[in-house]
Amino acid sequence: MEGNKATLALGNESMSKLMAQYAIPAIIAMTAAALYNMIDSIFIGHGVGVLAMTGLSITFPFMNLAAAFGAMVGLGSATLISVKLGQQDYKTAQEVLGNVVTLNFIIGISFSIISFIFLDPILYVFGASDASLPYARDFMEVILIGNIFSHSYFALNAVLRASGQPRKAMIATIFTVLINIVLAPIFIFYFGWGIRGAATATVTAQFIALLWQIHYFTDKKNLIYFKKGTYRLKKYIVRDILAIGMSPFLMNAAACFIVLFINHSLGKYGDDYYIGAYGIVNRIVFFFLMIVMGLNQGMQPIAGYNYGAKQYGRVTEILKLTIKWATLVTCIGFALGMFAPHLVVSIFTPDEELINIASKGLSITTVAFPVVGFQMVTSNFFQSIGLAKKAIFLSLTRQLLFLLPCLYFLPTFFGVEGVWASMPASDFIAALVAAILLWYQFRLFKRSENSEV
Repeated sequence: MEGNKATLALGNESMSKLMAQYAIPAIIAMTAAALYNMIDSIFIGHGVGVLAMTGLSITFPFMNLAAAFGAMVGLGSATLISVKLGQQDYKTAQEVLGNVVTLNFIIGISFSIISFIFLDPILYVFGASDASLPYARDFMEVILIGNIFSHSYFALNAVLRASGQPRKAMIATIFTVLINIVLAPIFIFYFGWGIRGAATATVTAQFIALLWQIHYFTDKKNLIYFKKGTYRLKKYIVRDILAIGMSPFLMNAAACFIVLFINHSLGKYGDDYYIGAYGIVNRIVFFFLMIVMGLNQGMQPIAGYNYGAKQYGRVTEILKLTIKWATLVTCIGFALGMFAPHLVVSIFTPDEELINIASKGLSITTVAFPVVGFQMVTSNFFQSIGLAKKAIFLSLTRQLLFLLPCLYFLPTFFGVEGVWASMPASDFIAALVAAILLWYQFRLFKRSENSEV
């Protein structure tokens, strides 16, 4: 079978070839997804206005929280499938896919119902003002209606990559982007739906892509496919999925909490313009982080398979290669933030005041970008090989242990600039901690290799 050959190649093909095969489709997919988010912001910024941009910024932590639950199931199951395929345990990999469907349905529906009940209070907590609340509410109502489709779409895309089909995962993502690019301006401008139109385009695109994924996984010729009897939740599978997926869950949940704190700090030391400016900065920064996430997604099945096969030398090799490329990407982001912030920010809005605020914020935020790629890859690496505790620790260090205290103390002395400076300060410290843990893990790999000789 094509899928079986692809997974076996993970254990013997050259790393550069595997990285190109798995990472390039993931990078293209993640870059497309980042552009997809940026295009939404551009349409909203030019077609609806500054308050709509602020309302969109308010939804970021809410979206991160929704993504946290999706990532817990999707990335947790993808890592588990990769490890099981490396162990040649195809039966369990098949059962994981069935459990993913059931878990996504339960979690997705539950999240939407609870969020709808408390929608306005949640948005106020996330930093909405009376002026920006209607825009944030209009956007989130549509997103929550389609939450089950979004969760399922992202989870099945992760499973596609883990089962040796990175190109198909890339096609699914690009497909959603193209549909969104076509539908967003029609819904926003032609139908006059405003920010609600942007959300409708997003949900519609993901739903159509999900239908294609379902069609793919019903084909019994694939390595793993939807099979009767695999949908009943099994305790040990759910436990492993949630244990591995706890790292990306906590990372996204922490991001939700941190963005909430940032929005409140920017509102306290600035105003709605600063919250809108952070929305723009976040979109730009996210573009480069999404590329690094693409590299991480390419690394994940390769590292997971070889770790399961106890080929630690190959695990180390793919990690070093991923770190090198991730650092190059974030250095490019650093250069843009330092030398062309005004040019980049002006793409999102014609408002000169908003451009000036966001430009300064972008310059400060990207100061530590040269080490951000290393920190992200290291955290994802531990998740990829199933070392959940270390991955969770690294996920929490940057978001909570370091960033939160910086956000509390720096603005006290430097005002709104202290809010921006908190992000690179925590990035530097988190990268140092990641380096220490990685050095220790390399020593463990060498001991394991020596003991097996």
